[in-house]
Amino acid sequence: MSNETKWEVFEAVWNRLAGYQVFFNGWPRETLYDYKKRYSAALPDDLPVIPKEVGEYLKRYKLMFTLFGFLRDAVSRIDTPLDDLNQTKYHWIANNQNTFARAWVLGVWRVEETGEIVKLEAEK
Repeated sequence: MSNETKWEVFEAVWNRLAGYQVFFNGWPRETLYDYKKRYSAALPDDLPVIPKEVGEYLKRYKLMFTLFGFLRDAVSRIDTPLDDLNQTKYHWIANNQNTFARAWVLGVWRVEETGEIVKLEAEK
C-alpha cells in the first residue's frame, strides 16, 4: 500500500496525458477538465453499506447526538427489552461501529437492501 491518494494518481495520469492531444482524437482540452471536475466531485468507490433501518435511524438522530453519544446510546440499548426491529438495529450498530462511523462522518452511504445511495443534507 502506498501513501498516495487516488486523486494524486489521477493527477499524475492527467499531467502525463494532457500534452497528448492526438491521443484524444482532437477532443478539446476543456473536456478533460470537465472529467477532472467530475472525478473530484464524485463519491468514494468504497461507500459504507448499512441496512435501511440503520440509515433511517442515523438520519433521524445525527443532529441530536455526537458520534460517541450515538454509539454509546446504541450499545447501552442492546440488552434493553425492545421490539425485535430495534434490537436488530442496535446490534448491527454495535457490531459494525467502524462502518457506521464512516457513514456518519461521510454523510453518505449505500443502502444494503436496495443499493440506493443516501446523502444527508448539508448542515445550514
